Amino acid sequence: MPEESIDHIDFIKLNEKAISQPLVSHIYTADPSAHYFNGKIYIYPSHDVDAGEAFDDLGSHFAMEDYHVISMDSIDSEAVDHGVALHVDNVSWAEKQMWAPDAAHKNGKYYLFFPAKAYDGIFRIGVAVSDSPVGPFQPQPKAIKNSFSIDPAVFEDEDGSYYMYFGGLWGGQLQRWRKGTFNAESPDSPTAHIPKDDEPALLPLIAKMTDDLLEFAEAPKEIEILDENGELLLAGDTDRRFFEASWMHKYKEKYYFSYSTGDTHFICYAIGDTPYGPFTYGGKILEPVVGWTSHHSICKVEDTWYLFYHDSSLSKGVTHLRSVKVTELHHLEDGSIKTIAPYSK
Repeated sequence: MPEESIDHIDFIKLNEKAISQPLVSHIYTADPSAHYFNGKIYIYPSHDVDAGEAFDDLGSHFAMEDYHVISMDSIDSEAVDHGVALHVDNVSWAEKQMWAPDAAHKNGKYYLFFPAKAYDGIFRIGVAVSDSPVGPFQPQPKAIKNSFSIDPAVFEDEDGSYYMYFGGLWGGQLQRWRKGTFNAESPDSPTAHIPKDDEPALLPLIAKMTDDLLEFAEAPKEIEILDENGELLLAGDTDRRFFEASWMHKYKEKYYFSYSTGDTHFICYAIGDTPYGPFTYGGKILEPVVGWTSHHSICKVEDTWYLFYHDSSLSKGVTHLRSVKVTELHHLEDGSIKTIAPYSK
């Protein structure tokens, strides 16, 4: 549900209709990246705070300063907050806005990947390392070379290769990199440099990671998202085109790239044969939630797939105060994913 409708919502009735409730309620959490490490669920969310920043389409009010890690022994068990795992004050290159993170595990080490706005006002992506899945995490002294924009999602393929997917429009600055370098013109406009409606939509990016997971092993490449006719989705196709919130999972030898459509509030997916795509649009995973943003992850726990997502129902529709939720996700026989209505009870 887009934010403009929240004044008319009865939140008591809405929460009664919700298919799931917040996993934690003592803090606000969003953008959940969920992983099943060593028989336990770990969730790496953003930590929403009310910092008093102005509301704008650049996301200035999303002024998050740190990350907490949430763990669950099973999908039905209590969610445990392990406290601050990384704070912006400990990241030498980052000034503010610790947005949606992700994590990975390799050879006994745990890696937290995170976007933050550097002191020059440009979003970069950093990495921090820990011996524990809950941190604390020790950040690298510099951001990943050639990284930019937001929403890193790191996927481990079956051959042991790791790939980072990333990118986000408007406040995520992806449109400012259309010519390969950062375009600082019209800094207060979130839609400056966006393609016209009849032009191909901006595309997310992928880069294979080095063996130590600390850098890109290659220059980032665009990921093609195609329609049913094999053509690139257009910028005006706002119900289907990529906006932010990349995620990758693999099911029956197919690669499922999922993402948020941003200003139209859907979580969608596209299917391909390789980690690089191209990916053909498959449909919607999640209908709009309360609040402006929608951001998710898909995680298999034992034999069952789950969608982790967020909404703003706990904060009664406050856009930047969100809460992480989880519900079961179903792949159908034809390989499609059943669309989830978040308030269907």
